Amino acid sequence: MKNTDAIQAFLALGQESRLNVFRLIVQRGDKGLTPSQIIEKLGIPNATLSFHLKELVKADLLLVERQSRNLIYRPNTGLVQDLSGFLLENCCDGQSCIPVKVLKKAKLV
Repeated sequence: MKNTDAIQAFLALGQESRLNVFRLIVQRGDKGLTPSQIIEKLGIPNATLSFHLKELVKADLLLVERQSRNLIYRPNTGLVQDLSGFLLENCCDGQSCIPVKVLKKAKLV
């Protein structure tokens, strides 16, 4: 992962409402959430939520899929794993401090 990619993701998550939206969607996993469900859970106005979702998609943190009349937002788990690996890459004086099974799951080994 390039520094610029990580910076773009961190900038997108650097706003409290966006971080809350992202965390809620991550909790839901592959099932994803519609904007209506997010509004119901977080009470964010529709126009504000639309702006935040656009920023998270632009940073590649979320994937969006149209199902009939609904948009479903899901976490981009590949990017989240890459970002975690990027952060921990030089951790622990160059020695791996992450259990091997976590590294394998993240495809870092």
